[in-house]
Amino acid sequence: MPTSSSRLSRAAQAGKYQSSPQHRGDRFQNPAPRPAQRLGKTLHIIWNALFNKPSGTMPSGPLPIQTLTRAQLDAAPDRSLFRLGHSTMLIKLRGAYWLTDPVFAERASPFQWMGPKRFHQPPIALHELPPIRGVILSHDHYDHLDRQTIAYLANTTDVFLTPLGVGDRLIEWGVDAAKVHQFDWWQGIEIDGLRFTATPAQHFSGRTMFDGNRTLWASWVIVDDALRVFFSGDTGYFDGFKAIGERLGPFDITLMETGAYDAQWPYVHMQPEQTVQAHIDLRGRWLMPVHNGTFDLAMHPWQEPFERVVALAAEHEIPLSTPRMGERLDLAAPHTGERWWRHTEAVSRAHWESALSLK
Repeated sequence: MPTSSSRLSRAAQAGKYQSSPQHRGDRFQNPAPRPAQRLGKTLHIIWNALFNKPSGTMPSGPLPIQTLTRAQLDAAPDRSLFRLGHSTMLIKLRGAYWLTDPVFAERASPFQWMGPKRFHQPPIALHELPPIRGVILSHDHYDHLDRQTIAYLANTTDVFLTPLGVGDRLIEWGVDAAKVHQFDWWQGIEIDGLRFTATPAQHFSGRTMFDGNRTLWASWVIVDDALRVFFSGDTGYFDGFKAIGERLGPFDITLMETGAYDAQWPYVHMQPEQTVQAHIDLRGRWLMPVHNGTFDLAMHPWQEPFERVVALAAEHEIPLSTPRMGERLDLAAPHTGERWWRHTEAVSRAHWESALSLK
């Protein structure tokens, strides 16, 4: 149960956030109301996720990871991106390193003895990372905010950029408050000539049964002179993408949630068709699908997000980049990348045609 000190902290935070249009009562909310969901349906979803997983949601063999060294990172030119897993990206800008949603834990869970386990180890170990100029956080779910990782980075990172409330959580964990910068949607900061803006997303937050939506969630826009990058965090499809595209686009590349979706979760996660439409709304050029390939968080086969978004991008003539975990991507001139997931297991064409026909 919440302690008296945490209740006092919540009360103070609620007053602190009252000026936010997203904060109502003592919690944050999306502009579009969440559809009502019956308790029975919710319990059924949880039961299936825990005890009725179909086959194929995890790889049957090791993934083709490209390992990284500190020397390789130091030698990499500016505007390099290295995908480390799920939604964790290491980005080099103006000679400094930035991390999005860093999760180096073995499991995306409050317990390291149960919960979704990694398909692969990070391409570089946490202790081998160079000093980090900044960490960019989208929200506080376990697959995006790992306390152990934050505890390590607290001493090697200059700044932490978060949505409202997430920064308070970091401070409670021992991060120096002077390093923490919290933002509402459409707010941001300039650091080293780079502009970071927290932008809307349609999602939810919380790490226990008692703290749902006590913190805000966000997507992010990163601008380096003429280079514009969009990072979706977690989100359902909503009209906010068009608003972001109109105000801050067009984007050279969008790093878009494409995975861990389900037909029963349409409000807080996107199907690949919606990912592609969101990219179009944002006025993006290159699309890089993320939020996949690392944790078993849904009921679909683990390769399915890649296959579906590849087909949809081709249909809409959208340049798509799918680098391996650890492979360098030039943000200013992305490459298509190898369809590496097809080499992990022998997956017949007939299987994928069958899987796609069910969507």
